[in-house]
Amino acid sequence: MLDQREMSKKMKSEAKIFDDRLESRIDELKWLYIELYHNDWMFAELLGQMGVFYGDREDALRKLDLDREAHPDWYKKNDKLGMMLYIDNFAKNLSGVKRKLSYLEEAGVNVLHLMPFLDTVSGESDGGYAVKDFRSVRSDLGDMEDLSDLTAACHRRGMCVCSDFVMNHTSDQHEWAKKARTGDGEYMSRYFFYDNDDIPKQFDATVPQVFPVTAPGNFTWIPEVNHFVMTSFHPYQWDLNYRNPRVFNEMIYNFLYLANRGIDIIRIDAVPYIWKELGTNCRNLTQVHSIVRMMRLITEIVCPGVILLGEVVMAPERVVPYFGTVEKPECHMLYNVTTMASIWHTVATRDVRLLKMQLDTVAGLPKEYIFLNYLRCHDDIGWGLDYGFLAQFGMEEVAHKRYLNDYFLGIAGYSNSRGETYNDDPSTGDARMCGTTASLCGIEKAGFEKDKEAMSRAIDLDVMLHAYMLMQSGIPILYSGDEIGQVNDYSYKEDPEKADDSRYLHRGKFRWDYEKKRHSAKSVEGRIFTRLRKLEKLRKEESVFLSDADVWTVNTADDSVLCVGRYYNGEKLYGVFNFSENEKTAWFDQAGGFRDLLTGKVTAMKEMKLNGYEFRLLKEETMPE
Repeated sequence: MLDQREMSKKMKSEAKIFDDRLESRIDELKWLYIELYHNDWMFAELLGQMGVFYGDREDALRKLDLDREAHPDWYKKNDKLGMMLYIDNFAKNLSGVKRKLSYLEEAGVNVLHLMPFLDTVSGESDGGYAVKDFRSVRSDLGDMEDLSDLTAACHRRGMCVCSDFVMNHTSDQHEWAKKARTGDGEYMSRYFFYDNDDIPKQFDATVPQVFPVTAPGNFTWIPEVNHFVMTSFHPYQWDLNYRNPRVFNEMIYNFLYLANRGIDIIRIDAVPYIWKELGTNCRNLTQVHSIVRMMRLITEIVCPGVILLGEVVMAPERVVPYFGTVEKPECHMLYNVTTMASIWHTVATRDVRLLKMQLDTVAGLPKEYIFLNYLRCHDDIGWGLDYGFLAQFGMEEVAHKRYLNDYFLGIAGYSNSRGETYNDDPSTGDARMCGTTASLCGIEKAGFEKDKEAMSRAIDLDVMLHAYMLMQSGIPILYSGDEIGQVNDYSYKEDPEKADDSRYLHRGKFRWDYEKKRHSAKSVEGRIFTRLRKLEKLRKEESVFLSDADVWTVNTADDSVLCVGRYYNGEKLYGVFNFSENEKTAWFDQAGGFRDLLTGKVTAMKEMKLNGYEFRLLKEETMPE
């Protein structure tokens, strides 16, 4: 225990740390805030509350802050592997997840990405993205004390925790929304209310619909107050009005509250949508960047061990503004959202040219830009591909989307996939695709048909795709169950609250009965788990996988074969991936010898025969005499 003198000294030292951080950033923070809100009083309130949240931050978290301030590249190393999971599906509740941390460690996971867990309304939650209370956990998952216990346990194991922060909207059952329904002008001003449809129609003329089939329109009529309210996503998700400084302040306080529960990575959901301007598409407006920049500054002052992850659903070259600049950074990391769609397009076409072009684009971005890469996530696969590029190969948008969906439904292109469409729009023929990695790779079909040869081929495809993901710079993220080849769960059709949403096809409960087979060399689970662990360990051991390595692609003379090069500090590695189920021959003209990290054999990179879905990881070394 510290005596009174030591305690006073400690408090003064901590106060100085906060004051120094604030002093170095307050000019820009104030300039941005006053430019947006013209309200000195609200800015003063914000500063006062930042001090309160800093004072409430636990000693262990402050120590993490100092450690990470001293090593600002801590999240950019090659030792990070994430896993995305739903708490209830994985282990019933937060305490259950805590008891399963040993399994996650064995799987190599040190970034735990928790899907939405805050209090919401059953049946109208959009998978947890309609938040009823930003400071309460869903009662079936535990409480805030359980969350703090879990994050502390993760920190003791060297793991960090990521969670969502839904900024664009609240549930219509949120306290603010309930008060707005009574006609309280203070709370109506926190949303976008209109007493007739004149302005809503003007918005609709320029603002695209997010879910034109399942939730058409951008406004919902609220009979209790005879007003329309803006609802960009679903009628039960009311868009917040960030023109109101009270909204910004209160949401920042919620943000800091989560940070003080031990969350290390805060994912800003739907960040391009958060500022609305009549006459625009209400996407990616300048004010959005001012808000994100302020969030970055506030984080650096109060809790610099926390990093911002932006969810921006656009191509990598178009999301770049959300990184900010070197002098004025915004998000620390962004999702590489095009990777998922482009990978599955490549699987269906056996054509790597789009993937190669996008890799070249990403490789041309500054190395400070860190992406999260994944094969599958909780959401559907939307076919937002570069159709201008694909058109030169005869892949026209409407017809190609239809082919892709038919392929992953298992009815076209010699497919072995098993998936289901989502948000099918009959008027345009457009739809998105759902399914687990394993089922989309053919593991479900091969298992049902008891076809051993088809199973081996499907496992090879599954592992090859993960190897490609691990080859990219940034942080690779697994979706829970992928490490054991978990297939689609069709039980969602029996649940009235889920039956109309095919995304629950790949959101099934984690199969702990199958997980027990992960050490069996004969089981599907063991064959996938063991091979993935070997790849993940190689990634952590080899410095060429650091995010600041040089990356480029190499021509292979075969459109089914992709070759990616990485170079760091005198070491060079090539990853060669055959996206076809057939044997292919790739041609190279690389001098010297290369050791295959998977087999240990040394070979030349000249004529290279690859079996279907085979890949090689080749590290340059001197050929033996």
